[in-house]
Amino acid sequence: MHFMIKYPPKRPTFAQDMTEAEREIMGRHIAYWTDLMDRGHVLVFGPVQAPGGFYGLGIVEADSEEQIRAFIQDDPAIRAGLMNTEFHPMQAIVPKK
Repeated sequence: MHFMIKYPPKRPTFAQDMTEAEREIMGRHIAYWTDLMDRGHVLVFGPVQAPGGFYGLGIVEADSEEQIRAFIQDDPAIRAGLMNTEFHPMQAIVPKK
């Protein structure tokens, strides 16, 4: 199963004015999703520069909705309350492995 995860920040200026503590948490957020990518769960992730402001986006492969919820719950940025999140099932077309 594939899911699209969207990470809008809690404030629209987050990308421009994050504190040093928030920057450190975001570093852990990136390391967390990079590890999941290295283990084959994440196809792509990163910031989107939309007209209304930045948000994070990821395409993730998971065995179930429970697993995607666990991935999100364990994210350092979510645990720290820096970002909101939403996810939706996706009928992704990906290259054969």
